[in-house]
Amino acid sequence: MSEPAGGAQTQSGDELLEELTEEQWMSSLQLKFMGYVRCCTAILPHMKERGSGSVVLVVGNDGMKSSYWELTAGVANAADCNFAAAMAEQYGRHGVRVNTFNPGPVNTDRWDGLEKRFAADRDVSQDEARRIVLRTLPLGRICEPEEIAQVATFLASPCASYVSGTHVLADGAQMKGLLDAGLHG
Repeated sequence: MSEPAGGAQTQSGDELLEELTEEQWMSSLQLKFMGYVRCCTAILPHMKERGSGSVVLVVGNDGMKSSYWELTAGVANAADCNFAAAMAEQYGRHGVRVNTFNPGPVNTDRWDGLEKRFAADRDVSQDEARRIVLRTLPLGRICEPEEIAQVATFLASPCASYVSGTHVLADGAQMKGLLDAGLHG
């Protein structure tokens, strides 16, 4: 199972908590959290009846590593992680595994848009924004989509038959706090 709506833009921008509207909160929660709730409500009973299955929720790493400029999306992603762990507990006895997969920056059009937003937020060029992001990645590069597909495929496969209720980060050990360095002084 992939992120609902293909990772549509739900980030709140750089607004402070008191500047966020209820509509911004509800938009993120409806798409990023309730989308998974609805999908799981539809498929888990069938997997339970069959006695087997694997659900992999692709949830951004901001559900586990916060960043000030992804507040609403991060909260919704954290809810996804909690939801997946609870579903793993509820459905594990029926042979169903549920995990989250939490990628960091991935070289896609979506990332390009996030990078542009980050550049605008920091009032720097997109090239400079990329350099800032790369400094937060000890591996020194943005992940490629194929690498994400390989991890998701592993989690869904019989090779991961004892992996359930787990949140797998694939973010190159990203240190998100460095994105915020010098912004709150």
